[in-house]
Amino acid sequence: MDESRVKEMISKIIEELNSDDTDKIIPVEASAKHAHLCKEDVEKLFGKGYKLTPKRELSQPGQFLCEERINIMGPKGVIKNVAVLGPERNSTQIEISKTDGIALGVNAPVRDSGDTEGSADLFISAGKNIIKAEEAVIIARRHIHMPPEAADKFGLVDKDIVNVKILSDRPVIFEDVLIRVSEKYSLNMHIDFDEANACNLKKGTKGQILDKKENI
Repeated sequence: MDESRVKEMISKIIEELNSDDTDKIIPVEASAKHAHLCKEDVEKLFGKGYKLTPKRELSQPGQFLCEERINIMGPKGVIKNVAVLGPERNSTQIEISKTDGIALGVNAPVRDSGDTEGSADLFISAGKNIIKAEEAVIIARRHIHMPPEAADKFGLVDKDIVNVKILSDRPVIFEDVLIRVSEKYSLNMHIDFDEANACNLKKGTKGQILDKKENI
């Protein structure tokens, strides 16, 4: 490809990035399998009075990766060294991908975070301690964390549903993406690793909100 053609392509990309559509450009992250533990389960796994140990902050304010790791066990397999995220929650929730569910032998439903009623069960171990996490396992619905100022800018409100095009070298349009608005959030779209692999997601990959489908 000659130099003039390359310059033309670069100019076009810059023009697109500077267009009105950039108002709808958002960062995208892949969320690997992980666990949110309640205080009771933290103590059952690690000891009475135990407190989770922050390792590093995550993209969402107040959320952190813990030093602690667990194993999760299903009827067909075990996945070791699963990340624990803090702080503690009111109830334990384990988020996996469909591929993880097949490996474990569990049929985890696609749910919004916190909606675990009737979901799958797993056993969790840490060292010699083992507990059963009942109705705790979900595949997290793809979603966008959004602070109020970003929601206002995009003309969106909490629980809106949008379509998002992933701007990668393997573009994919994800439908039925949930908008979650809170002053506690920073702008970020979260998808699981199955979805990330489908669109060849890399660090720094962006998404573009295409349209709003409905309000639920």
